[in-house]
Amino acid sequence: MNLDIADLGKSILGAFKDILKDSWSDTKEYAKGESKKMAQALAQITKLRALGQISEDEAYLLLEMQKNSTRAVLLTIEGIGLITAQRAIDAALKAVADAVNGVIGFTLI
Repeated sequence: MNLDIADLGKSILGAFKDILKDSWSDTKEYAKGESKKMAQALAQITKLRALGQISEDEAYLLLEMQKNSTRAVLLTIEGIGLITAQRAIDAALKAVADAVNGVIGFTLI
């Protein structure tokens, strides 16, 4: 079973919007780009795991790398603090956790 990257991206973007609503006009374009990147990364992680090319530990590391990348992008936006950036990332991952965890076969998120 494959993940639908477009559906993941929409769910992630919706979660970002819920958290970043007070600064949405400043963050919208960043959030769009990061939601696509995060969806693609999650799909790639699940694919690599399904093919046996990475271990669970490597999957966790790849997810952490994606989270750090997204956090760095959000922190470049004036007015977005670390707590808000982390809340946005956490909400985005929560929005897709069931789909990703169901496909990958263990609790990645």
